[in-house]
Amino acid sequence: MQRRQFIRVIGSGAASTLAVASAGSVLTGCSAGMPAEAIEAWRGPDSALANAPDVRHWLLSYAILAPHSHNLQSWIADLGTPNQITLYCDLKRLLPQTDPLSRQIMMSQGTFLELLDMAARERGLRADITLFPQGAFGAGALDARPVATVRMTPDATVQKDPLFAQVLQRHTNRSSYDITRPVPESAWAAMAAAANPAGALPMRVGHVGLDNAAALAEHRRIARDAWRIELTVPRTIMESFDVLRVGGSEIAAHRDGLSLTSPVVVAMERLGLFDRSRAPGPDDYATTSQLKEFDAKMASTPGFLWMVTPGNDRVTQIQAGRAYVRVQLAATAQGLAMQPLSQALQEYAEQKQPYADIHALAGAAGSGSTVQMWARVGYAPAVEPAPRRRLQDFVRV
Repeated sequence: MQRRQFIRVIGSGAASTLAVASAGSVLTGCSAGMPAEAIEAWRGPDSALANAPDVRHWLLSYAILAPHSHNLQSWIADLGTPNQITLYCDLKRLLPQTDPLSRQIMMSQGTFLELLDMAARERGLRADITLFPQGAFGAGALDARPVATVRMTPDATVQKDPLFAQVLQRHTNRSSYDITRPVPESAWAAMAAAANPAGALPMRVGHVGLDNAAALAEHRRIARDAWRIELTVPRTIMESFDVLRVGGSEIAAHRDGLSLTSPVVVAMERLGLFDRSRAPGPDDYATTSQLKEFDAKMASTPGFLWMVTPGNDRVTQIQAGRAYVRVQLAATAQGLAMQPLSQALQEYAEQKQPYADIHALAGAAGSGSTVQMWARVGYAPAVEPAPRRRLQDFVRV
């Protein structure tokens, strides 16, 4: 998602001169950079955890690195039953404005389960996953019932997944890509193959690259239209503001959400010049600047990938999340950057036209099919990882 770049330019313009001039005094004792403790999980588990008698903590240390909408990390792992992890969704970590049907939240439960399964295989364990053991959530809302139970059983026949080697390297990359480097067909094929290795989930993975300029332009247009809507609908951009963490102190305290480390904006925050209590107007510099920046990043994108399922029930959403994280791991193995473009896939009223447009472009219109994921793909410099909460924050015994 592109929300971090939007918030980075909030209040830019005349006020930024004052912020820069005052930064030295305002930031004393307040780091503007990414605090090391907020990303310590990306170093992987230490030897003590690896040798602990309860392997479940080691498994969870990888599962919590899964991608999640808005980086909310809405996972609760109940360890009350020996040799089992019961996964619940944290109902305090939802996105009622931009994800009103919680489809993306369910996909984020799936990304967690897939990394948990991969980690289990690394330890010679078979992870028997039962989805919705007390019944699936309805189409409109989630509740307190478990998402899944995962039973761990030693099994010498389980095979390690080669994509597991990419878990610590997988990061969502929102920067500009190299428009001069097309994504090779072999890489597209590797990503598509990773989505559904066992063939158990009916899913179609499509892509477009530099060899189809007209289709590429249409993907960019839809992305721009959808992003403009999210920026200019007050309730949707305020949902991002609500989980915005500005500067090292806030990031370290929360270790979730959308991180902002720009020294200028951190200084403005300390000076009271960055107002997170209201949405900027559609003609404000903050909005128009971000739209211009987003357009430039779309123009730098050499390819787009999408994933379509014939249905959209809760089980399918979770399976789509499992497939997506595999696709991103495969992209990482190919040296590629990837960024989900979620706005046009969101089911709130103002996104109706972009939603219809991307479904038509992906060949999913009028068939009951759903575009579960849409992402830009290309080559780009490496980026730092997103913060992760402490392992104990996810565990319930």
